[in-house]
Amino acid sequence: MFNKINRDQIKKTLILGFLSALLVITSSYFGIFNDFKHTTFDLFSRLLNPDSPAEAKSHINKVVIIEIDQRSLDDVNREGISWPWPRQIYAPIIEYLSEAEAVFVDILFTEPSSYGLEDDQIFSEAIKKNSNVYLPVFLTKSFYEMSVYDELLINKISIKSKVKTAREFNSAITPIDVLKDSISSSGNVTIAPDNDGVYRRIPLFFKLNDYVIPHFLLNFLIKSETVSIKGNNIYYKNSKIPFANGKLILNYYGNVKAFNSFSASQILKSYLDVSKSKTPQISKDYFKNKVVLIGLTAPGLYDLRPTPVASVSTGIYIHATTLNNFYNNNFFKEVPDIVLFAFIIVICLVCSYFILISPSLIRNVSFFIFLLSLIVVINIVLFKLTIYLNLIDPVLSLILSFIFAVAYSYATEGKKRELTEKTLLQYMDKQVASYLLNNPSLIKSGGMKKRVTVFFADIADFTTIAEKLPPEEVANLLIKVFNLFSDKIIENRGVIDKYIGDSVMAFWGAPIESANDEINACLAAIGSFKSLDELNSEFQKNGLPVISLRVGINSGDAIVGNMGSDRVFDYTVVGDSVNLASRIESLNKHFNTKILISENTLSKTNDIFAVRSIGLIEVKGKSIHTQIYEVFDVKENIDQETTILLETYSKALAYFNDEKINEAYDNFVKIYEKYPDDGPTDFYIKRCEQLLTKKPLTNDWKTIKFDSK
Repeated sequence: MFNKINRDQIKKTLILGFLSALLVITSSYFGIFNDFKHTTFDLFSRLLNPDSPAEAKSHINKVVIIEIDQRSLDDVNREGISWPWPRQIYAPIIEYLSEAEAVFVDILFTEPSSYGLEDDQIFSEAIKKNSNVYLPVFLTKSFYEMSVYDELLINKISIKSKVKTAREFNSAITPIDVLKDSISSSGNVTIAPDNDGVYRRIPLFFKLNDYVIPHFLLNFLIKSETVSIKGNNIYYKNSKIPFANGKLILNYYGNVKAFNSFSASQILKSYLDVSKSKTPQISKDYFKNKVVLIGLTAPGLYDLRPTPVASVSTGIYIHATTLNNFYNNNFFKEVPDIVLFAFIIVICLVCSYFILISPSLIRNVSFFIFLLSLIVVINIVLFKLTIYLNLIDPVLSLILSFIFAVAYSYATEGKKRELTEKTLLQYMDKQVASYLLNNPSLIKSGGMKKRVTVFFADIADFTTIAEKLPPEEVANLLIKVFNLFSDKIIENRGVIDKYIGDSVMAFWGAPIESANDEINACLAAIGSFKSLDELNSEFQKNGLPVISLRVGINSGDAIVGNMGSDRVFDYTVVGDSVNLASRIESLNKHFNTKILISENTLSKTNDIFAVRSIGLIEVKGKSIHTQIYEVFDVKENIDQETTILLETYSKALAYFNDEKINEAYDNFVKIYEKYPDDGPTDFYIKRCEQLLTKKPLTNDWKTIKFDSK
């Protein structure tokens, strides 16, 4: 199967493999195909991740979302309260969530309430009473003067460890002063998406002057000892949480409604039900030991934040995913660059080596598909294990190394092939040569049985013509006539078998089969005669004799292949069908016709040609009778005069076949008077005269027998 390993092949493999790998690694370093990498990550997230924590049975499900959705706005509006709500409306919600482990309100309260100071104080007291509420700060690149209370809050929430920060900011927009002392803690909600606007990664630490500000959720996680910071790393229990360039790669559920969620109005109604000693829709105990996120989801109230699983999502969903990833320790771990680059190099070397040692295009393509499938499967398996290996770089490695190796192989091996093809073309048609080069197993003695259409053509009275001309002119005349035949045969997808003196043999159906082989053979014959008319005009101008041709075509089974010895052979066809085609060609001189074909050929031409029956014939050495026909042209090209000839001839022949010899004779004579050069009419006049003078001696009197070849 493979060639023997040698130093030259190893050298070529290393050069092509490392060149391909270098290009891929360079493109990866500069992020040329990052958009494609993002797209595949998003696709895998939608298709491979579970839809919810319930579907992923092993996942901890502590996150609950309270949505300020359209339903909430409508319910509260019916009570005469429009948006923005008075902040005291949030107070019963906060109070009802007192059993929760933490409540994150993802809403910025950076300006005093429009309903007055008392409104803010009611909200502040509810927060302080619960002691589990977190409000966000908004870090910005703009420069704002920060108050003493702002500085105190920033100092309170900052991380004292010296960790690596993702971005640097200049100012912080904080909750209003009356809320600052009430909240348990805070954190930054300013998160930038990837370059294409999708939120796949989140940073945990941000630089603000001399402070390190954590992500909105992080202080709670540290306080609850869910995570810890050691040096420059962050740990979930004893497991190091993976960072990719200072950011966490989020592992989203496939469904945007993955988390348990309730409308804010449901919580308000449940609060009122409890206060009236009614059974609430949602029990207060439901939120015990849960982490609750409150955020805006009503259309027009929230920012559009695309995620890998949804083109439209909310910030609260991203926070919920982040929390869930912490609790389940299932952030994506990105494959280190050194491992990725090693994988790229291996792919390039393996692909290059295989292509260089394999001469078969089909085998190479099959190997490419196999390796591509293997890369995709590896990627999918790793993704399911929360290991992120971008699919694009390995696939690009495979494609580039395959192209380089194939291009090199065909550039070098192609030269050898071209030389071999030129040699083969010295004694066979290009079509056969190409087929044999692509199927070298055929270049051996023997053949196979196939249905073929065989074409014989001969120059009429060539011996007489040759006697009148010098040998040089005879050779020149033959070349021009053979060129004419060759062009039309090849143009109609035929294979030129051989030139025999003043004759040419061709065939259709091998090595390439077609449903139109018989049609193409007839078209080649018709086209040859049309081209001959132009050639004869040239001959007449040069004082050369006019050339007449005779063509015979037959279809049937024959042996196709390389005939000859092991050292010298010829790709050809042999068999009775071939011999009959030759005999049919020679019958043209008896009937003074140009193109004769057998019934076997006519039956596959879909009735597109204008033909007329010549009759049943029996040639020497053959006991089987064959119906033959004369071909004129494609029906749509036939003129009216030829149409009249065919109709009157068909009528006369019908009389003949019905044994109405007198009527047949009279009709043939009328045709002859109008068309004195029509060979078949002349033949049947003589045939009728014979039958009128004596009775037929046998029952097969209609059969035209020929004793000579």
